[in-house]
Amino acid sequence: MAAPVIETPRLRLRGHTMADLDALCVLLGSERAIHMDGPVRSKEAWRWLASEVGMWDLLGFGAWGIETKEGDFLGQISISKPPHYPEAEMGWTLLESAEGKGYASEAALAALDWAWSNGFETLVSYISPANARSIALANRLGATIDADAALPEGETPDETIVYRHTADSDGSPEAYA
Repeated sequence: MAAPVIETPRLRLRGHTMADLDALCVLLGSERAIHMDGPVRSKEAWRWLASEVGMWDLLGFGAWGIETKEGDFLGQISISKPPHYPEAEMGWTLLESAEGKGYASEAALAALDWAWSNGFETLVSYISPANARSIALANRLGATIDADAALPEGETPDETIVYRHTADSDGSPEAYA
């Protein structure tokens, strides 16, 4: 199954392509990847990208590359559930040049809308307590801390905060019924 294309006023969410690899190698190889178990070498970045693409066939959901309507690659938004995650997670990462412009919020709201339309009732975001930008985005999206949620295998509460997204808190039409 290929990733569906989702359009927002400024963005296109689409399946990853090989053209994304160089930018992702730079991102994942930098200190900016510290909250994603990085930095990692290009070989690991390739595996990371391939697994993000493959999730669509294996799970029916996965990652989207985020680009402007003009075709400029900005980063990634994903709904994933690798074996060590107890629940499906929505995660995001942007290139440094794309931060602070509202792209992450716009892409995340589109991904959440897709999730709610495709039968998900809840998603989580596993966030490092030191990742202030991701915490701020989770809060803007209406996610709330779920201290009782299971953590990814091998992680502790000192390493990971679980933010829970639900359809009613993330702008689903049911919230306004």
